[in-house]
Amino acid sequence: MTRTPASAARRNPVAEFRSAIAEAEGRGVKRASMLLKLTHSDASLLKRSHDVADDEISFESGMTFLGVRVETGAVTVSALTAD
Repeated sequence: MTRTPASAARRNPVAEFRSAIAEAEGRGVKRASMLLKLTHSDASLLKRSHDVADDEISFESGMTFLGVRVETGAVTVSALTAD
């Protein structure tokens, strides 16, 4: 039986989302025009992650992460989009 290394088996969606937001901002995209489309699984992980500080996530007027609107469901792969 072969084992997959833990580092290869686990991805860190929170770090991926932070990186994607930072890259988009670096290209001049405003956070107000970004939309983070998440799978149900990734949205659940984002809500429960100990890596997410209370001031990074909000549920007032819908869910936001780092000031970016979050939409859950209707996707098979989470992605950051911009208007």
